[in-house]
Amino acid sequence: MRHSRILKAGVACDQTEEHRNTLIADQDTQWLPATTGTVLGIALNHADLREQMAEAFNEKPHVNPPKTPVLHIKTDNTHIGNGAAIPAPADGEAIYAGPSLGIVIGQQATRVSAAEALDYVKGYTVVNEVSLAENSFYRPAVKAKCRDGFCPIGPWVVDAADVKEPGALQIATYVNGEMQHCTTTAKLHYGIAEIVEYVSSFITLQPGDLLIAGTPQRTEKLALKAGDTVAIEIEQIGRLENPVVAEQEIAQ
Repeated sequence: MRHSRILKAGVACDQTEEHRNTLIADQDTQWLPATTGTVLGIALNHADLREQMAEAFNEKPHVNPPKTPVLHIKTDNTHIGNGAAIPAPADGEAIYAGPSLGIVIGQQATRVSAAEALDYVKGYTVVNEVSLAENSFYRPAVKAKCRDGFCPIGPWVVDAADVKEPGALQIATYVNGEMQHCTTTAKLHYGIAEIVEYVSSFITLQPGDLLIAGTPQRTEKLALKAGDTVAIEIEQIGRLENPVVAEQEIAQ
């Protein structure tokens, strides 16, 4: 089952569908972010990125790799739906796509164990955790992560029961229709259950909260500019597609 949120004639509506393979075509209808809760990201949680950072982990001031997941927040102003414009900085600063699986919480979770963590997962969605170039992964910069429109979510949430092996899903990123990057959730350093266990150990998670499982290394393959269209596709989940528009051209 798929659960989405739409804005129709100015009214936010929830809709549930057994099957939906086409995008909304009605001009009076638009996609909203697929969930409404707090959104937390897990940094440094992709095998390729950790490998790329291995040397830096052993240098000052850090000396060692992080021993627990590194968190960052994607504030409400970043959340947009499928089809909404991602604002590109007016100064032309490069931005990067951040393809990731989104883990949606289904019931209040406080200090749950990894063994029971998946019982608290409602389902999964597609997330594009857009960011400026990052220099500090241990303390992800708010300025890089929390610009307006820097977190497309959706188009829908797929029930956990309908997703086979969420720890082995292919994630493909397309820019202007061409596949630029492909990865899999099998490359997550901390798996889904471990993420829920860790975050719930000190934050009470509420229904609708979203955990961004982890993004790969931000190479030029994932670079975006005004005029591009970026799509993140996760097997069994769906395809999230957004245009990139110069921020000065987006109506306030």
